[in-house]
Amino acid sequence: MSNSTGLAEANNKNSHNALDLLQQGHYSQALEQAQTILANDADHAQAMFIVAVVCRHQEGNEPSLIKLQALLKLAPNFSLAYQEIGFIYAALGNFYPAIAHLQKAVKLNSKLPEAWRTMGELFLVDGDDASANEAFRQHLRLNSKNPDTVMAVSLFSKGKIGQAEQLCRKILKDDPTDVNTIRLFADIAIRLSVYAEAEKLLERCLELAPDYHLARLNYCNLLSKREKLDLALIEVNKLLALEINKPSLLVLRASILSKSGEFHTAIKDYDYLVKNCPPKSRVLLSLGHAHKAIGQQALAIQAYRDAVKVEAHFGDAYWSLANLKTFSFENAEIEAMLQARELPQCSEEDFYHICFALGKAYEHQRQYDLSFQYYKEGNDIKCKLDGHSADENHRNVQRAKASLSREFFQSQENLGYSDPAPIFIVGLPRSGSTLLEQILASHSQVDGTKELVHILSIVQNLSERRRQQDVSKYPEALLSLEAEQLKTLGKHYIEQARIQRESAPFFIDKMPNNYLHVGLIKLILPNAKIIDARRHPMACCFSGYTQLFSKGQSFTYNLNDLGNYYRDYVEVMDHWDEVLPGQVLRVHYEDVVADTESQVRRILDFCGLPFEESCLQFHQTQRAVRTASSEQVRQPIYQGALEHWHNYSEHLQDLKSSLGDVLSNYPTTKINEQN
Repeated sequence: MSNSTGLAEANNKNSHNALDLLQQGHYSQALEQAQTILANDADHAQAMFIVAVVCRHQEGNEPSLIKLQALLKLAPNFSLAYQEIGFIYAALGNFYPAIAHLQKAVKLNSKLPEAWRTMGELFLVDGDDASANEAFRQHLRLNSKNPDTVMAVSLFSKGKIGQAEQLCRKILKDDPTDVNTIRLFADIAIRLSVYAEAEKLLERCLELAPDYHLARLNYCNLLSKREKLDLALIEVNKLLALEINKPSLLVLRASILSKSGEFHTAIKDYDYLVKNCPPKSRVLLSLGHAHKAIGQQALAIQAYRDAVKVEAHFGDAYWSLANLKTFSFENAEIEAMLQARELPQCSEEDFYHICFALGKAYEHQRQYDLSFQYYKEGNDIKCKLDGHSADENHRNVQRAKASLSREFFQSQENLGYSDPAPIFIVGLPRSGSTLLEQILASHSQVDGTKELVHILSIVQNLSERRRQQDVSKYPEALLSLEAEQLKTLGKHYIEQARIQRESAPFFIDKMPNNYLHVGLIKLILPNAKIIDARRHPMACCFSGYTQLFSKGQSFTYNLNDLGNYYRDYVEVMDHWDEVLPGQVLRVHYEDVVADTESQVRRILDFCGLPFEESCLQFHQTQRAVRTASSEQVRQPIYQGALEHWHNYSEHLQDLKSSLGDVLSNYPTTKINEQN
């Protein structure tokens, strides 16, 4: 054996020993071994890696990063170096480079469980749930000692959800305490939108393994999605107690605080991230949203503009600027948007956001033909991506009409939970519902909340729909509910809504889509008040067409779909008037604009509230507003939006045709006399 061969073998043996010492946390000994190797072979990649990792623990991230980048110049396919750089960027809060390096690491070597786990965390806080869950599954695949669990992960990743579910059930029948499989089973339940079951599974997982931090992160994220925000905040704070100021966890906590309406506290977390981590476009975007919600428009504008400085193609930031109703783009910003559309890194999501922003920009300049061109371009892309089944929505309306009769409601009268606290405002988006909410929330006895998802969650559970192809059992399931079940559902709704309330005896739920579920609301909450916010069909629909919604409302991205949806909405509201007479107050936006005081008194009378002058001075009310109309409701009533759609009239023939007689039948009187 030659001396060089023997030296190479000795170096390799020593490098393995050094790596073992490193993994055991014996940094000084690992460093000593690595330096001995490098004295004989200055380009020994694994020894260079060990020195860089020890450097990170002893000297900090930046010196380690320099050593790792030097290593990659010598060994460009060294997967562990990419992983370590990914960890460093994640610790620094520089999420996108972190993800890019971790992706490179697993591309070179897919068997890096911690790379997958960290990548999953980063995807999660960036709002990419699909990528996060796939990364977590790969982590589970590598960490699981049960080959059946590994097979279940593989089936799930290939889209064979049913087979993966069956295999998980088999594994847990044999070993009910297999926490890895329990977590995978929860992931399957989330994919199937069976959130209550997923929550129970993750609770069981943490009961068996309280230190299973990844399961706790999944649990926290699920609680946040289910609007169980007080519990979510407890869980994320448990994780932050273990990893103080970890950027990904701070982003998650700030998101939960924002959902809870604790915007001032959320802003503290966002400000810390902006100050102490490299600027991140999505953190700046969220910071802007928080400032906007509490009326700090100048700070919101600055945050959105800073986000664009970080990423010139970041369409969501441009749209957020456009969505500030009192904001106008400068010509240089319009030119920047036009250029951003051509950038190679401009994604489809960025592109349609920019299209909507350009639509707003040219609308402010009164270049209506050009404005409509960009609105249509953005809507066409969003319509293709989201998809909307007008037929399915129409069937849902017909099912509600066929199954829920006046006789049925008479037989169920006053059986639910008697709490009179909720005031529901239903209708279509852009119908003036935020204005009505702000008027009511200006009353001393009423708390404003937001668009609560709790009724929709009840509908999901009653539907028993586990897969897209399954037929929903709702609304027919309402016919077989017992009195105690109705009471329990109503009580559950009140308990879930509590975190969004303050101390007033009444509160508002402004979820517009609840219009289809008026029957359910009156069954489980017989003393709830329901207000139908209605606006001229052309004005309402076109305003929806020019609005880019963060989620849902997929019917708004096509003019024919909008007209058909409005027709279905009117049809089902007419049904509720027939089977629940006097239970819904219809308020026309035009009437509120024409005679605000009369309509305010009418609304307060319906809700059983005494008149308060503050309801007429609603624009002076200091509260967080989380919808696109947040700035408009901080201004006095104005009539500018009533006929705005006329500027685009020649482009709206499809909408007029699909609305049909709903358009011609809309009341033209200034004050609608209906109760």
